[in-house]
Amino acid sequence: MKHREITDAYARGLYHACGIEDVVDKPLIGIANSYTNMVPGHIHLNAIGAAVREAVRGCWGVPLEFNTIALCDGICQGGGMHAVLPSREIIAASVEMTARAYDLDALVCLASCDKVIPGMLLAAARLDIPTAFVTGGLMQEGVWQGQRLVTSDLKEAIGRVQSGEMIPCELHGLEESACPGPGICNMMGTANTMAVILEAAGLSMPGNATLLAMDGSGDAINTELLDVAAAAARSVMECLACGVSFCDVLTPQRLRNLISVTQAIGGSTNLVLHLAALAQELDYDLTLDEWNAAADNTPLLARFKPASDYTVSDFGRAGGVQALLNVLAPKLDLAGPTVYADEQAVPVRRASVRDAGVIRPLDNPLSATGGIVVLRGNLAPDGAVVKASGVSREMMQHVGPARVFDSEEELRDCLLDDNVQAGDVLVVRYEGPRGGPGMRELSIPAAMLTGMGLGDSVALITDGRFSGATRGPCIGHIAPEAAVGGPLAVVQDGDIIEIDIRQRRLEIRLDEQEIARRSAQLEPLRRPVPRGFLQLYAREVGSASEGAVLGGPRPGGPRPGGRRASASGQDPADS
Repeated sequence: MKHREITDAYARGLYHACGIEDVVDKPLIGIANSYTNMVPGHIHLNAIGAAVREAVRGCWGVPLEFNTIALCDGICQGGGMHAVLPSREIIAASVEMTARAYDLDALVCLASCDKVIPGMLLAAARLDIPTAFVTGGLMQEGVWQGQRLVTSDLKEAIGRVQSGEMIPCELHGLEESACPGPGICNMMGTANTMAVILEAAGLSMPGNATLLAMDGSGDAINTELLDVAAAAARSVMECLACGVSFCDVLTPQRLRNLISVTQAIGGSTNLVLHLAALAQELDYDLTLDEWNAAADNTPLLARFKPASDYTVSDFGRAGGVQALLNVLAPKLDLAGPTVYADEQAVPVRRASVRDAGVIRPLDNPLSATGGIVVLRGNLAPDGAVVKASGVSREMMQHVGPARVFDSEEELRDCLLDDNVQAGDVLVVRYEGPRGGPGMRELSIPAAMLTGMGLGDSVALITDGRFSGATRGPCIGHIAPEAAVGGPLAVVQDGDIIEIDIRQRRLEIRLDEQEIARRSAQLEPLRRPVPRGFLQLYAREVGSASEGAVLGGPRPGGPRPGGRRASASGQDPADS
């Protein structure tokens, strides 16, 4: 806390104009709120912000609330998706710059959806002040014709209409039922994976990740969620009093825990990008190989829609994140503080699993290995990522002819024309961070394949990305991307592609000489990029294998406070 002296009269006068009084010798607590009426997960965050403000005032702090942008991955599918991953950088910068400009003492971040939580995490890592997160709760499950629905069911229904299994009027009925109101889509997409890892990191309150956004009637905000928001505000005030900062909570060991947790729940492949970017901001050493190491050491204990019939609400009813941590405890490092406790192990020990069908025990997992796998080979020298927990046994190994598309739109047209054959390997390139630009999420084409009944016979590979709400043999993040001359750029129709998820290989049946010959003759596709931030992004963004951050990997050097270390906990000076 900073002493406000005579020279602060100018600022105090301007605060007075905002209706903010008595800031002398009180801590300034920023409330970064991503409220908007354009995103289901965020349309109720104003009320949650009010609960946080009141709790801060009750702890003798000054709440200073500000907003940042939020985009809905679902609404922005297609052309709008170019902006979605880049928005992570804008969110990070807006929160960081506001906190620096106002010299905030601590921060409470209110967020729900896919790139908003990661953006706020990047800002928190840069600031390294006491920080707590509040995620906005789950959307209620929808019901249509007696079936429980979540958003991913709606995506797959598009393919069911295309295949003739469903008629358009049924699709309209389903779309009016699948998303009943505010909250995070009730599937294990990126948004819920991020909410889970926030709680697993000790950065949000126990139980937060699996609470409903609204009460049982759907007409009012869940009072439990409001209570959790107020508790998070009080906890960050205690962290400020005790000197517990963001980096004291998110240590290298804790970051490694988050990879294991993501593996255990079959979480979103987008976490590979977001945790890599976060590690760079923290100056922790983290490579793609960490994901395979974690997969080998972490069994798959839970699987949720669309990879199973369970929703994230079922996860909460089974005990939620704390119960999962209790089961995983032998494989985690639970030492160190959280935003609400001196030792993370204390609340974890109190938790228990209430439904072993939803959260499996270590000795009876769904799979002996984790949900996310990194593939390498002559088609992906720097790696590619697949959600193995969403792939059928029949497609864990696949060999087939390439069908090449230079954009998502070309692939969509092909699917709508019913021009895909069983056995094909659909290759979508120039959708990487630079080539897209923006590394679009191809979740609609992936869901269409499943809805069309092709998810067990057709593979989809791309330098773009997918969602946690994707199932089937969908391999993304292929690096280097086509736009920078990666091998994906030389693939031609009919080339034979070999996929072996068990052996973690992605190959094209061409020898090095032929790949080199084609590369020498290659004229990479150049797309016009709109003026503004996307031009800057396309010019400066780094590889997906390193988190797709602006400017590429950060140079080495200690952070303020000397917290630089590897993700394994070893100080580089000791290596």
